Amino acid sequence: MEILPDAASLATKLKNTLIQYHSIEDGEWRIAKKTKDATVWRKLSEEFSGYLYKAQGVVEDITNRVVDHIRPGPYRLDWDSLMTTMDIVEKFEENCCVMRYTTAGQLWNIISPREFVDFSYTTQYEEGLLTCGISLDYGEVRPNFVCGFNHPCGWFCVPLKDRPDQSLLTGFIQTELRGMLPQSAVDTAMASTVANFYSDLRKALKT
Repeated sequence: MEILPDAASLATKLKNTLIQYHSIEDGEWRIAKKTKDATVWRKLSEEFSGYLYKAQGVVEDITNRVVDHIRPGPYRLDWDSLMTTMDIVEKFEENCCVMRYTTAGQLWNIISPREFVDFSYTTQYEEGLLTCGISLDYGEVRPNFVCGFNHPCGWFCVPLKDRPDQSLLTGFIQTELRGMLPQSAVDTAMASTVANFYSDLRKALKT
């Protein structure tokens, strides 16, 4: 079991990494999927042998409410179709926590259920918010689950300049699913999962 590093320093490092991702030039990304709700791009990750995914779309709600639905808390489990359980393991000051959650099987269970333990941090970013996370090696995996690992990932949510009642949501995701999986299955699942995140979130915000 990894001893949790200093929460404040981990939060600062995580935020800086996500801001660095946000500054990557458009030309470095290749489109992976496009839907009516979002566009998903990808580029090779510098953290592991898979891809870093970028997603972007407009969500019709104010920034604070959007982020309240994304970060660890009472809303996320109600609407995120991939997430099956979520528990806050440990809370810190400054909007930091450690969460343990499980995800459903994907692609007719070619990708079996996964479990993640993530450090999560939410902070101000420009006129909006950034909620971000990274996995920790933190205890035993539950039976019947494979332990997945999220390299630095997060969601930037800022109000549209001409429509403050709407938000531009930009995400950066790099999930290492682990296990013996064909890379093509992982790539298909990841692009679809990120795109579906937007449609699920839009539906939840309308209720």
